[in-house]
Order: sequence, then structure tokens, then C-alpha cells
Amino acid sequence: MNDGVNGVALTVFILFFLAVTVMGFLAARWRKAENEHSLDEWGLGGRSFGTWITWFLLGGDLYTAYTFVAVPAAIYAAGAAGFFAVPYTILVYPLIFTFLPRLWSVSHKHGYVTTSDFVRGRFGSKGLSLAVAVTGILATMPYIALQLVGIQAVLDVMGVGGGENTNWFVKDLPLLIAFGVLAAYTYSSGLRAPALIAFVKDTLIYIVIAVAIIYIPIKLGGFDDVFGAASEKYTAAKAGGLVPLEAGQWTYATLALGSALALFMYPHSITATLSSRSREVIRRNTTILPLYSLMLGLLALLGFMAIAAGVKVTNPQLAIPQLFEDMFPDWFAGVAFAAIGIGALVPAAIMSIAAANLFTRNIYKDFIKPDATPAQETKVSKLVSLLVKVGALVFVLTMDKTVAINFQLLGGIWILQTFPALVGGLFTRWFHRWALLAGWAVGMVYGTVAAYGVASPTQKHFGGSAKEIPGIGEIGYIGLTAFVLNVVVTVILTFILKAAKAPDGVDETSPEDYTADAGDPGVQVELPPATAGTSH
Repeated sequence: MNDGVNGVALTVFILFFLAVTVMGFLAARWRKAENEHSLDEWGLGGRSFGTWITWFLLGGDLYTAYTFVAVPAAIYAAGAAGFFAVPYTILVYPLIFTFLPRLWSVSHKHGYVTTSDFVRGRFGSKGLSLAVAVTGILATMPYIALQLVGIQAVLDVMGVGGGENTNWFVKDLPLLIAFGVLAAYTYSSGLRAPALIAFVKDTLIYIVIAVAIIYIPIKLGGFDDVFGAASEKYTAAKAGGLVPLEAGQWTYATLALGSALALFMYPHSITATLSSRSREVIRRNTTILPLYSLMLGLLALLGFMAIAAGVKVTNPQLAIPQLFEDMFPDWFAGVAFAAIGIGALVPAAIMSIAAANLFTRNIYKDFIKPDATPAQETKVSKLVSLLVKVGALVFVLTMDKTVAINFQLLGGIWILQTFPALVGGLFTRWFHRWALLAGWAVGMVYGTVAAYGVASPTQKHFGGSAKEIPGIGEIGYIGLTAFVLNVVVTVILTFILKAAKAPDGVDETSPEDYTADAGDPGVQVELPPATAGTSH
């Protein structure tokens, strides 16, 4: 690894960073709203984004700096098992085609800003809504932290901040500056900032991957040599070569399926979805978003290239930034680093907004100040978005990076437990609200306890997300096992509660709400007073 500062790469990185910073602040004037003091405007961009803006926003939201760094890093360290991210992104788009348009319609009709808004309105249960909100916030925090880890990896490779013995303030100053800029323009511009910057981020990523997939193999002697070097490493390490070992195939399959079910349960995915202007925009996006899966497959190949290039790093998360520095001219390495750095800013902004919206609508308004005005909601959400970023920054600066990664994996286990309430509620009201809450609790407890018992070479607890599946004996994804238990408990208790005639909550939605589009009679974007008063 280069011990000095790569001045050329750093200069290019800073120029791009300054450009997107200016864009972030100017975004407040882009599609300027008549009334800026509402969550519809600050937190959802006025629900006005068309197909391409939504596509870039969702892509910027889902394909993050962590994706750019961690997916090929998994290939570099563990072999083909790291490719699980490719099939899960292929699985997810037909899945969301079935339910996201319905969620958009009912949310647009009733002015829902978060998934918890919908759950509360559908099941008439503030308790279930609170469970979904808390889960979303908990799952999002380590995800934001990982975006900062991505920026830190790039800064480390560029030699910025000094060595391990450098004063902590000097070492972390570049990350603190990046955090400060992110916090400032998110506070002022809301969702419009990441929406505008996403154009730059995704364009840079596509350019870098297109160049890397052609240029680096040429320098390494072709793909035959690349795959040959990777196969030799995995065979020597008894890691299964270019195909996962048979013992790991259940883990691979269940992790891919569970991740596909969980991806659009994350609050930031839903925030980007609800910012679009019509249900047709959502439907079109589910058909063109798979282009990002193609990009992800090519990106994963960089892990093999890092092996063939002889990249040696103690932390696999540094493998791809180091590959870029070793193989690219300094100026283009700067472009690649900028793609990763900006790839962290966009999702971190959306995630902090989504978490803040959950707190504001489903904790502050529901339980602290039910009569909060739209202006007060917006102010609280802005402040909470800052606190969320501060929490993520403290997490990164005070804990080992592997801890951040493993807590993000734990967040995936947690967020999957909201699937029955959200997706189930979009298609049926048969599930009883108390049964859904009990199922959620069982899934959360089992998933957390099971993950706590997983050790790794660096951690005694929370060292991974795979464990033996009870009754089957195979090693599988803990989140999917917890999800199955969640559904079983929900179904059994629903039968029991309905037989006991336990009271249902009030459903404020109607069947036609789930197919309504913008401009349909009765569609509105302000939360009706009845919703704020629902309580059970």
C-alpha cells in the first residue's frame, strides 16, 4: 500500500467532491416548492420525481459505496460465495413489481410518508407501527455507518490522514469534513440533494466499471489469467475455487432469498419509492433497475482482478481501492475514488432522511406531540437527520470496522421481520394486528439471539449472519429462519385471536386506494386528521 499521499488522485477526488457539494446546496432551488415546510417536500422531494430521476435515486440508494467496496471484497476474500448479491438483486425486482405500486398508491392517497404510517392506517395499531418504525431506525443506523466506512477506505488508500500513530483528530479530519458537508446540504435541501447528486454518482460508477472491466484484464493478461489466479488462490485455501463448496450452498441460497425479501423493507428504499410522481413510474423502474444488477455482476469481478493483480491488504475492504490505485493512472484512480466517495454520500443522505421521517411521524407525532404542525414535523425531521448522522459517525470512529459490517448484517435480519406487516398488509387484512406484533417480536428475538451466538476470528458475538437451521441441520441465513418463525407465529395467533373474537383495529384504507394514481379523484398528499387520531 502506498505510504504517501497520492496528490493527483486526491486533487481529482476533491474537485468532484466540491462539485457535488455545490450541487447539494443548489438542490434546494431545484424544483422549488411553494411550501417547503412539510415532510412531503423536504423528506420526499414533493413526490414529484419522474422515471429517470427515480431510477437514479433508487440506484444511488441501493447500490452504495459499501456495495462498491464490499461485494468484490467478499469475492477477493471468500470466493464465489460473495456473488450472492447478484442473484438476490435479480430476485428482488419481480418481487417489488407486485407490491411497490400498491404501496405507492395507498401512500399517495392518504399522505403516508413512511411504511409505519401505512401499517398504522391499515391495522389501526400504533403499537405495530412503533415496532416497524423502531426496527427501521435500528436497521438503518449501521447502514449509514458503512457508507462512512467506504469513504474512509478510499481516504486510507490515498494516504490521507496519516498512519495509525497519527493524532486521532488529524487522522479522522477528512472524514469529519465529509460528514459535515453531507449533514449541511441534507439539512438544507432534503431529498432533492441526493436525487440531484445521484446523476453524478451513477454516471461515475458506470464509467469506472466499464473502464475497469476492459482496461484491468488487458493489463493482467486477459480473463483467462484473472480466473486462473483466483482459482489457484481459492484451491490453495480450500475455499471451493470458483464455485461455492457444497456445505455452503444452503447459506448462499438462503442469504440471497432473505436479502431479496429484505431489501425494500429498508426505510431508505421506500423513501426513494414514495418520492416518485405516479405508480407507473414505479412499475417502469422495476423493469429497468435490473441494469444495476448487470453492473453489480461486473463489479464483483473486480475481486478476482484484485487477486490476479497481487493486491495484498490486511483488510479486504481496502482491496478494490488499492486495486484502482495500483492499476489505474493516478488521475483516473482519483475518478474511481470519487465514484466510491460520492457513492457513500447519496445513500447516507437518503438513509438519514428516511430514519428521521420514521422518528418524526411515528414516534414524535404519534406519541409525543400529536398536534404537531407540518412545519414542526419538518424541523424535527431535519434535526433528527443530523443526530442520526452523528450517531453513525461516532459508531465508525469508535468501533472496529468489522463490527460495523456485522451490525449491518444484524440490521438485515431485523428489517426482514417487518415484511409480514408491510407486504402482507398490502394484499390482505386477514392477519390480526396483535398476531403481527407477536410474530415480529419472535422473529426479532430469535434473530438477535442466534446472531449473538455466531463467532468469527475477530468477534465472540455477532460474528456473522448464518447458523444451523433448526430441524433441517443445514447452515442457513438467520434472517430467513427468523422470518419463517415470524410468519408461523403470525398465522397461528391470527387463527386463535379471530376465534376468540379479539378486536381488530380500524382500517382507514379502502380497496380502490391500492390502485389509485396521481390525479385520480380523491387522491391527496396531506395526512388526513383521522390518521393522527387513530389509536389502539
